[in-house]
Amino acid sequence: RSFGENRDNVTDKSGAYMKGLQREKIISTAKHFPGHGDTDIDSHYALPVVSHSSEQLNDSDLYPFRKLIADSLTGIITGHLYVPVLDNTPLLASSLSEKVVTGLLKNQMGFKGLVFTDAMNMQGVSRGRTPAEANIKALLAGNDILLYPESVAESIKQIKLNIEKCLIDEGTIDEKVRKILRAKYWTGLHKLKPIETATLTNDLVTAESRSLIRELCENATTLIRNEEHLLPIRAIDTCSFATVSIGINGLTAFHQTLDRYAQFKNITVAEKLTSSQEVAGILAQVGNVNTVILSLHDNRKRFNRPFEITPATIELINELQRKSKVILCLFGSPYSLNVLPKTSALICAYEDMPELQMAVAEQVFGGLPFKGKLPISIENQFGVGHGLTTKVINKLTFGLPEQVGMSSKKLNLIDSIVQKAIKNEIFPGCQIVVARKGRVVYQKNFGSLTYKDLTEKIQNETLYDLASVTKVTATLQVIMFLNGNGAIDIKQKASFYLPELLNTNKANITIQDLLLHRSGMTAFYPTLWERTRTPGGGLMAEYYSSIPDSIFSMQVAPKLFAKPFLKDSVWKWIITSPLTSRKNNNGIYAFVYSDLGLVMLQKVVEKITNQPLNEFVSQNFYEPLGMRMTGFEPLKRFPQSQIAPTEDDFRFRNQLLRGTVHDQMAAVLGGVSGHAGLFGTAFDLAVLMQMNLQSGLYGDRSYLQSKTLSEFTDLYDNINHRGLGWDKAPLDKESNYVAPSASKSSFGHSGFTGTMVWADPEQELVFIFLSNRVYPRADNNELNRQKIRKTVHEVVYRA
Repeated sequence: RSFGENRDNVTDKSGAYMKGLQREKIISTAKHFPGHGDTDIDSHYALPVVSHSSEQLNDSDLYPFRKLIADSLTGIITGHLYVPVLDNTPLLASSLSEKVVTGLLKNQMGFKGLVFTDAMNMQGVSRGRTPAEANIKALLAGNDILLYPESVAESIKQIKLNIEKCLIDEGTIDEKVRKILRAKYWTGLHKLKPIETATLTNDLVTAESRSLIRELCENATTLIRNEEHLLPIRAIDTCSFATVSIGINGLTAFHQTLDRYAQFKNITVAEKLTSSQEVAGILAQVGNVNTVILSLHDNRKRFNRPFEITPATIELINELQRKSKVILCLFGSPYSLNVLPKTSALICAYEDMPELQMAVAEQVFGGLPFKGKLPISIENQFGVGHGLTTKVINKLTFGLPEQVGMSSKKLNLIDSIVQKAIKNEIFPGCQIVVARKGRVVYQKNFGSLTYKDLTEKIQNETLYDLASVTKVTATLQVIMFLNGNGAIDIKQKASFYLPELLNTNKANITIQDLLLHRSGMTAFYPTLWERTRTPGGGLMAEYYSSIPDSIFSMQVAPKLFAKPFLKDSVWKWIITSPLTSRKNNNGIYAFVYSDLGLVMLQKVVEKITNQPLNEFVSQNFYEPLGMRMTGFEPLKRFPQSQIAPTEDDFRFRNQLLRGTVHDQMAAVLGGVSGHAGLFGTAFDLAVLMQMNLQSGLYGDRSYLQSKTLSEFTDLYDNINHRGLGWDKAPLDKESNYVAPSASKSSFGHSGFTGTMVWADPEQELVFIFLSNRVYPRADNNELNRQKIRKTVHEVVYRA
């Protein structure tokens, strides 16, 4: 409606808007002539006065109109404004002035298009006149179309009488009718094709238009102040966060987007603050967090209600700034900036719409840069064009497929594939995330936690047992970290780091052997957990109890606990386990995908780091990356209801597994193992895989060396399509879960429970699929047999 106070900025933007409309044969109308920008009265209720001099009008107000008229503008709306320098008839609106409409607009400025009045029911024009009198006055002034007239029948009657009395020239009426008919012809109404209203919304709200809106919003938000370069926020793990939002009821897209980057304490206040008691209550809820994002939302119910910053709101801002760093986000009129107190950071987002809310949240955390500039000046503070810029810091951001060269329509084909799989009980539910070029463009949750209770819907926060995805998202991350820092040599023997392997059949196994699954270690060793069972198939009381206490303190299943020394016994059994006899012609052990090898790698990294695997990977990866949902032993941090169940285990633990690891060997290792035990969400894994895709860089921090990623993700084993620890796309395109279109440089892994992570550097693509296909029976292998993950993955490439 208004693009600012700089005449060239206004002209450029309104001219571009005009051309876009008129190219599609839509009549564009510029308003309000001769200029309504510098008024403080609403013409719906009174007549605004514009007291500019002739020079001011020519240089400022009339300048955009003049430029657009020269560029074939099709319509102009005259404003209900009193401009004495143009017509000093007392309190005569410009829309009723022949000097303004005919003399200035048509004759001097040469406008040939349609001239509309502003709404004729507004008090700025109707005061002191009957509706019919006002309508005739507007007609005589030179307007072609009277907008929203009152007393239509009486007005028509009076116009006819004035024609009969020769007070109105019939030729004037004919000329106006011809202009209207020409305009209708230009728009194509002589070949009218009725619009199909049933699909109107979909026809108008296209993927391309939504993408454009997102792009506009991302470029508009303006960073006004940024003390000590607070924004973008980099170190998530050293900050504590709260949001205080005034003027909204409940959480919005703003909060939902912020929560994807860090954990927030969210406080919302529906009405404007009016008292110090309210302020004290909010401060108590905020507590001692060190970073507060305070958002002011424009909750106007009517157009004439001003965006007001109350004294109590000012008090709250000052009190918060006194104890924390405050990032103040204004989702309303930029003219409010002049009453806001100083805060650590200040952002102006202009309007309260979801796309702007999302953009600000992403910019605060560095997913997007701040680019916007103030289109107005704030007296004694900020000039036109003020706006600080920031750079992106390699964090995932969010958007639409079209923003990264993908098709929403094709990508949405995933929905029917997954819904059919759920209907056929291939899995009860799943999470899927697709990110391309650093943007999450598809994040959906399908189905329920079980087939029994369909009300337990899958949410973004639902945790899945990742099974063998643990290998690459936990153990391998640490191996790569240590390798890049020179703390581990993959050519070195594991026994160099683990002396207990000396003088055993595993003394000569190298780290590289373990990563390539060519160590000679068996795929798995059933007796590791079967040794703890009685001959009748029960569980030995020596190891297990259904009741936890100081002795039986290690959780193996939701209602089963073991003595912690069991972990040591399992490790000893692994050391003494037999090796396979399978070797190739060169005497090198053949490929055998082995869980035991990853347990050995876990022991290696724990020996080098002098820290348990779960603690090290959380402190050095998950926490600083903002992956707050991901980790081992989830029942210590989350309620069981938030975790997808896996197998109803009747062979070993005799209960439904929910929140404890499905894998038997990982279970007897206490739920923390190099090959299984990790639980997480699809979005968290997308963050980790994006970091790997970016050669170890995320959030302006290097987690891994760039050369390390290229070394480990290269294809080392053509026959078995393996990298160092990573799975690779098979050259023959035959896979149960990898899309045929996946590039040679892509890498990832799958998990027994129905999980998958995959990254493709060539396409800048990350794909995450999490399900609990083993519920309630692990022998339900339809996910692999029907190649659901592969099919969905391929849809992503086709999109």
